[in-house]
Amino acid sequence: MMKRITYIALCLFLMVGATYKANAQDASECNVKYNLFRGDYKAKKYDLAYDNWLYCLDNCPKLTKNIYINGEKIAKHRYNNASEADKPAALALVKRVYEQRIENYPSDLGKVYGSYATFMNEAGAPKSEVFELLQKAFDADKTRMGGKNIYMFFDMILNKNKDTNVQKVFDTYDDVSEGIEEQKEDYIKKISALEAKKESGQTLTAREKKNLSTYEKNLSNNALIEAGLDKKIAEISTCERLIPLYRENFEANKANTTWLKRAIDRMDNKDCTEDPLYVELVEAYVALEPSKTIYLAKILLKNGKINEAIENYIKAADLETDKFKKAKIYLRLAIEMSKKGRKSEARKYARLAIQNNPKSGDAYFLIGSMYASSANSCGSDEFEKRMVYVAALNKMQQAKNVDPSIAAKANRYIKAYKKQIPTKKSVFVRGIEAGSPFKINCWIGETVSVPK
Repeated sequence: MMKRITYIALCLFLMVGATYKANAQDASECNVKYNLFRGDYKAKKYDLAYDNWLYCLDNCPKLTKNIYINGEKIAKHRYNNASEADKPAALALVKRVYEQRIENYPSDLGKVYGSYATFMNEAGAPKSEVFELLQKAFDADKTRMGGKNIYMFFDMILNKNKDTNVQKVFDTYDDVSEGIEEQKEDYIKKISALEAKKESGQTLTAREKKNLSTYEKNLSNNALIEAGLDKKIAEISTCERLIPLYRENFEANKANTTWLKRAIDRMDNKDCTEDPLYVELVEAYVALEPSKTIYLAKILLKNGKINEAIENYIKAADLETDKFKKAKIYLRLAIEMSKKGRKSEARKYARLAIQNNPKSGDAYFLIGSMYASSANSCGSDEFEKRMVYVAALNKMQQAKNVDPSIAAKANRYIKAYKKQIPTKKSVFVRGIEAGSPFKINCWIGETVSVPK
């Protein structure tokens, strides 16, 4: 009996030892194959990297995420260079890379599903399959799915629901707009941090320079995406459509702060504020969110109670702890004051917006446009009037510099204002040295440099 027990124990020991040895050999082989394919991958020799990479994909799926990050390029390279007969297998391999990554490394899925959707769309997959992937990206993290994918996703929702479920379209628009806004704020924060490093005298690394360029490019792209989304939603966002829709759903959503806020904002943006429903929406929302006095301020402005409206805007800004949101409140107040012709006050609040968000290009843009509109009243002669355009030009250039997303809009005004500033001849005739300081009077009260 003792001999039998000893024999069994010995067998188990040998089996465990053999298994351990095999596993150790497998792990060693995985590391060897990984290092080999990584070397070829870094040299962009994707065909040479293929066999060793595929071994890792088959046998070491959890060794490292690089198997999928690098493998995506290797598999796509194979797909792009495959013959028509080999295309289906190559397509299946790319899909496998995505699916296996999602299974083994289920992180950053908004970006992963978004990239998957982009590839499948370019590969000519059915729209239903592409939409399913976009929906997964959107549900996972809409801020990481990419601007083009956000636009494509909304376009599909719009075409599918505009005649049958317009509320679905509006809800999706609000969701994607919020996602783009979150992306924008994130890019601005990252750009600000890198520029602060430069301004402190430190040198940016090559990676940081590349990141800065990418963030600025993404900001500009997001502006184009926003413009495209706004154009599409404008086609169905009419007061004739909004008011009956929100009236029908108001009772069911009186306690839904998200629904109320979105309804108010859309009616406000489309100038549907004359309908009594607008006031009902605002009152219901503020009852649930007492700190959101900015919405009451809009009604007060509408009723001509400007000073009370300003108090409510300022109260809303004081209660807001997020600087970006605080800046938006001040910018909104600045815009309202500009509409009322109270330009000095408008600039004051625009500057507060900039103080809270130095990347507020819209605030600089507003100040610049107000300066330009004051040219005739802020100069006693032709030369002084043209110098006002110098101040306006400076603000537009600042707007463009701090916020690449409005560069295209700012450039149109920069081009127009440059035509209005004093010429070299007029500077000479005036007897003023180019580059010297010049004080602009009236409410502007800024000193600028005479054009060279």
